Amino acid sequence: MAHPNAETIAAVLNGAVDLYAALRTLGTQGIAPIPQIIAACDATTAARLAALDAEVLAAVLRRGAGQPAIANAAAIRTHLAALRTSPLFLPNIAQSRSMALPTEGKLPDMPAFSDRAFDGWFEAQAHGALLYGLGAYGERRSVYKTPQFADAGSPERRTVHLGIDVFAPAMTPVYAPIAGTVLYVTYNADPLDFGHTLILQHDADDIPFYSLYGHLAKTLPDLLRVGDTVAPGQHIAHLGDWHENGGWAAHVHFQIMSTMLQQNGGFFFAVGHESLLDVWSDIVLDPNLALKIPTNRFV
Repeated sequence: MAHPNAETIAAVLNGAVDLYAALRTLGTQGIAPIPQIIAACDATTAARLAALDAEVLAAVLRRGAGQPAIANAAAIRTHLAALRTSPLFLPNIAQSRSMALPTEGKLPDMPAFSDRAFDGWFEAQAHGALLYGLGAYGERRSVYKTPQFADAGSPERRTVHLGIDVFAPAMTPVYAPIAGTVLYVTYNADPLDFGHTLILQHDADDIPFYSLYGHLAKTLPDLLRVGDTVAPGQHIAHLGDWHENGGWAAHVHFQIMSTMLQQNGGFFFAVGHESLLDVWSDIVLDPNLALKIPTNRFV
């Protein structure tokens, strides 16, 4: 039997330019299963909705109803805040030189992370010594204002960075902050994608959550396989170079997910819609809960 709210919600969604905004407002009228909403929509709207991740749509609807986007997000945050974690790099970022790398013109002479001139620029900042470069969680980035970061839900591009970036030379070893199990070892080959990618599954008092490491070197499949157990502090990857990491200066994109949504191919969203930041911040939690880098390092 169809949920009584499905047809009411579908009637408003039909023809809406921004399906996410419409869903958010409809949450006040109650929740209905996304598949039933899609089935009640006209063909065009149903096709648009079907092209989206249904769990993201459900999270938007829940936020509109005044509920958490992801029910377990708060518990995972609490677990991570209390957890003693291992450093992502050695020497530890917190005890080493680092440099905030804000985008959007705050460092006018800094080339884009996707510009090969960045390597020489960053090497000059290091003055021949170890220097970590830090890109912040929640930063708005215009580099994502391309069709690759659009979807059928609305005209809005996904422009808000959902991970922490740490820049260092290619082939720098990466270590696991948290114990886990290898869920995916994959290669996301599109330009400006993750390149070699690792996703681990973790446990927060019987609640699963996940971590993603993007832009890695081709050594990844030699280090880990699906199903392997990973210990805190274990060497799990190296930073990839341009030809293997999606076309970026050498760095790792690290993020923490409270859910894998419907993503089951070794990919996950690295950026979210600014208008849905309250939803995305429940899906992809602040990764500094695990990295524990002093917050003043990002400014």
